[in-house]
Amino acid sequence: MTEKFSVLAKNGMVVSSQPLATLAGVHILMNGGNAIDAAIATAAVLGVVEPMSIGVGGDAFALFYSAKDKALKALDASGRSPHAMSLEFCRKSGFKEMPQRGIHSVTVPGAVDGWVTLLNSHGTRKLSEVLRPAIQYAHDGFPVAELTAASWHESESRLQADQGAALNYLVNGRAPRAGEIFKNPRMAETLQRVAEEGAEGFYRGAIARKIVRCSESQGGLFTLKDFSDHRSDWVEPITAGYRGYRIFELPPATQGFVALEMLAILEGFDLKTMGAGSADALHLMIEAKKLAFADREAYLADREFMKVPVTDLFCPERSESLRAQIKTGRAAQAVEDAPAGNDTEYVAAADSDGNLVSFIQSNFMGFGSGVVEPESAIILQNRGHLFSLDENHPNCVGARKRCAHTLMPGMIFRNGKPYAALGLKGGHVQPQVQVQIISNLIDFGMTVQEAISAPRFNHIEASKVSLEPELPQAVKEELSRRGHAVVGGNPESFGGAHAIFIDPESGAFRGGSDPRKGGCALGF
Repeated sequence: MTEKFSVLAKNGMVVSSQPLATLAGVHILMNGGNAIDAAIATAAVLGVVEPMSIGVGGDAFALFYSAKDKALKALDASGRSPHAMSLEFCRKSGFKEMPQRGIHSVTVPGAVDGWVTLLNSHGTRKLSEVLRPAIQYAHDGFPVAELTAASWHESESRLQADQGAALNYLVNGRAPRAGEIFKNPRMAETLQRVAEEGAEGFYRGAIARKIVRCSESQGGLFTLKDFSDHRSDWVEPITAGYRGYRIFELPPATQGFVALEMLAILEGFDLKTMGAGSADALHLMIEAKKLAFADREAYLADREFMKVPVTDLFCPERSESLRAQIKTGRAAQAVEDAPAGNDTEYVAAADSDGNLVSFIQSNFMGFGSGVVEPESAIILQNRGHLFSLDENHPNCVGARKRCAHTLMPGMIFRNGKPYAALGLKGGHVQPQVQVQIISNLIDFGMTVQEAISAPRFNHIEASKVSLEPELPQAVKEELSRRGHAVVGGNPESFGGAHAIFIDPESGAFRGGSDPRKGGCALGF
C-alpha cells in the first residue's frame, strides 16, 4: 500500500492484513455475496495464511450496519473459561498471575460460532461457500509472506515445545521461510468439517471431543459441556459523540470504552489548531490515554460482573473532571501497566447495498496458548491470561466467565449514517491508535490512508512513551521536556490498522491499509 493515496471503489471493498485474504473477500462480493459473507471469507483465509494471529481457535467481535434494517448491530463471539475454573484452583496450582501460555490460559474459542451466527442472521451465502478459499489455501498451500515468516520464526522454539504445534506448523522442525509454499492438510480437513457441520460440529461434535481430549492430556479443565454451552451474544453497542460524529464500539468485556473515554476527554481541547503530530496534541492524547487506561485496569471485566455502568466512565460530567486533571505542560507519572499481546487481525468490508462490517478475530499472543490440538491443527487462544487473580477485581478468574478483552472493532457515523469502519491489531495499543486515526480524520482532515499512515505514539507505562521515528526531533525533545520518557519502538508495537471510509457525497468507498504491514485494500 502507498502511504498517502487511498484505494477507491464503487461497488464493494475489503481490507485486511494479507492480500490473499482480501482478494478472497472481494471475490465473494463480485459473485453476489454481501459484506458479512466477505468478512468471514477473509477472516477464514487469514487464519490459514497468518496462523499465529488468527484462527478457529480464537475469538471474534463484529459491528455490522444492516442497510436493510437501517440499524447497527454488535456481536460478541468470545468464549468463556471452563466450568471447573476457579480462583481456588489457580491458588492451589501456585499461580502468581494467570499463565501466559499453556492449557490454563485457554478459553472456549468463540470465532466459529460467531461466523455461523453472522451468516445465519445477515449473510447471503452458505458457510461452505465462504470457507472454500481458506480450505483451498490450507490444502494446496500458499507462499508465506515476509512479515508472517518473521513472526513465525519468532515463535519457533515455542512451536517445537508442543507436539501438535510442531506437527502442524513447522517444516522439518523449523518455521517456514518467506516465499516458501506452506500446506496445512489437517486444518483443511477441520475447515471442511466446519463447512459441512457448522457450529454444531465444532462445539458438539468431533472437534470439541478432540479439543477436550487435548486439554485432558495436559491437565486442563475443559469438558464437553464447556463447548456445548457456548453461545455468541448480540449486544448493544456503546457510543460517544466527537465533534458532531458518533463513534461506536463493543461493550465490555472489550476495551472499546477506552477509546470513547479518550475521545470524550480530548473533545474539550482544540487539537486542530495545535496541528497534527505537534507536541501539544500528542501530549494531550498521551495524558488522556493514561486516564482512560487507569479506568480500564480498575473496571474492565465480563459485562455481567462490571461494578460500574460502562457509560458512566465517559459521560460528559466525568470527562470534564478527568480533563481537568491534565496538566498541559507536564506529564503525569502514575499509570497502571497494560497487558501485552498483539497477534490479532482486523477486517473491514462494505458492499453496494450499503452494508458495512467492522470485524476482528484473534488468538491473542503469537500462536495463542502454544497448545495445538494435533489432529485438527487448531491453535488454542490464550485469552485467559488476562484474568486477574485479585478476588476483589471484577475481572477475577472464575467459572464460565469472559475475561477482559483487547479486541475492539470500531465504526464512525456521520449525520446518522455509516461513515467509516476501522480497527487494528496490537493489544493495548488498539484504543490509542484508533483515537489517533479518528483524530486524523476528523480534526486534521486527512484521507483514510493518510490517517492510517501518519506517525504514531504508543504509551507503554508510567512516563514511558514510544514514538515513531518519522515524528520530528523537535517534537520528541519538547515531549521529553514535559516529562515524557521518549523511547523508540519496532513497527509491530504501533499496531496494524485498516479502514474503509464512505464518501458522504458520492457514496464511493475509500480504503486504507497500514503500510507497517503487508496488507491491502481492494475494491471493484
